[in-house]
Amino acid sequence: MNNAPWPKGKKLVHLDLKGAPPRVGYLHKLIELFSQLGADGLLVEYEDMFPYEGDLKLLQATQHPAYSREEVLSMQEFAKSKGLEVIPLVQTFGHMEEKHTTILRETASCIGTLTPHREEGLQLLMEMMKQVVELHPGVKTLHIGADEVYLLGEGEESKLWLSSPERTVEQLFLSHVTKVAGAVKAKWPNISIIMWDDMMREMSPETLKASGLVGLVQPMLWDYTPNLDVEKTVSLLEKYCSAGLSDVWAASSFKGSTCVHTCVPSTQRHLENHERWLQVAASVSAAVHLQGIALTGWQRYDHLSVLCELMPAALPSLAACLQTLILGQFSAEAQRHVTERLGIPSVEYFVPCVFRTSADDSLFPGRRLAELTVELNALLNSDDIRFFDNNMYVRGWFSPFHRQRKMVTSLITRQIHSQASTYLATIQEKVEALKEEMVRLYPDSTAEEWIEEHVSPVAAPLQRIMEDFSACVTETQP
Repeated sequence: MNNAPWPKGKKLVHLDLKGAPPRVGYLHKLIELFSQLGADGLLVEYEDMFPYEGDLKLLQATQHPAYSREEVLSMQEFAKSKGLEVIPLVQTFGHMEEKHTTILRETASCIGTLTPHREEGLQLLMEMMKQVVELHPGVKTLHIGADEVYLLGEGEESKLWLSSPERTVEQLFLSHVTKVAGAVKAKWPNISIIMWDDMMREMSPETLKASGLVGLVQPMLWDYTPNLDVEKTVSLLEKYCSAGLSDVWAASSFKGSTCVHTCVPSTQRHLENHERWLQVAASVSAAVHLQGIALTGWQRYDHLSVLCELMPAALPSLAACLQTLILGQFSAEAQRHVTERLGIPSVEYFVPCVFRTSADDSLFPGRRLAELTVELNALLNSDDIRFFDNNMYVRGWFSPFHRQRKMVTSLITRQIHSQASTYLATIQEKVEALKEEMVRLYPDSTAEEWIEEHVSPVAAPLQRIMEDFSACVTETQP
């Protein structure tokens, strides 16, 4: 489908740093590539990688060092030199995992939601934002998060607050974000404030108007699905506009939204999402002022979930999505621009030999890691390996029943052992190459986590077969 290019406004690339934070040298290479691909801003979700100081130092990552103050400043200077605005994101309501003590939670069972009733909570948020703003000289825009505020209204203090006549959970949510946004505006009147929109989608225009949010925030409407409902999304944007929130943003996705544990993205899925957003942009009324679009690249669904796709494997998707926004479609021209720029024959990883060109890493930062990720992912997901302990020979002659009683047929079990050994050696060879490349670009802890999550569950059954074989052979030796 032919669409008009994305209208004026920023095209932000989202950096989710709560998992797999790039080493600084690699981060600079990525920023340069983002600029060359057509982005003009970064939405940076530092999370535990921000160098908080004083009482907030406990918010820093423990499994690897947070960025230093000098590194954060150098990243901004480098981005600015490439024409990219840096917009920091600080969560202020939901997704506050590991950010506060038990006493500041809405409920004991939901560690991600901040209670909106404690003054200490607001003080914590303001100190976090103060440190972030001060380390971003000249910052023009701040994103305050506020998405997915789970179990709001379930805490005892919230239940007491809601017991008063005509009070609702919607008002409870709005009262907190209005208080936070108002405090930000009072301290930094020239900073624009963005917030996620999902908690407001079911609210009436009248409720939004009465909240006090009008004039304080710009909603960012996110939808990462390939079958985004254009009509419904346009209606939502028009509703926000009718409530007085006419300055709005869109948020799409180029990675990290397919499945919580995906490690290789489908470019086509993300292209379809951007094509739908282009239809939305072409359909809204002139009264809706689209400020831009954030191409999100989630690294975790939340602070405690596993890693999603790493950035190298997602760069073809990002490049394709940016070109689609710039040209209005992923045309032959767009595809040619992406493949030539990255030095690859295709933007999809299922195409055979997608990396088999002579282009060097300067065209595609992290190219070797992307290649190894794709190859290892295909190997680990092959039926022969993933379901090895369920094949006919293992189930027929080396089942748990046989192993427990040491009743094995030497000829067949030796064949099983040989095949398992070959598979493990192949996996180990790929893993060693991948780890060597990954620790060049990411902290050692990222490589350890990735291998434990993706490799260990597949290798473990093969290793158990090897161990059981050795035990059986020892037991049955004459």
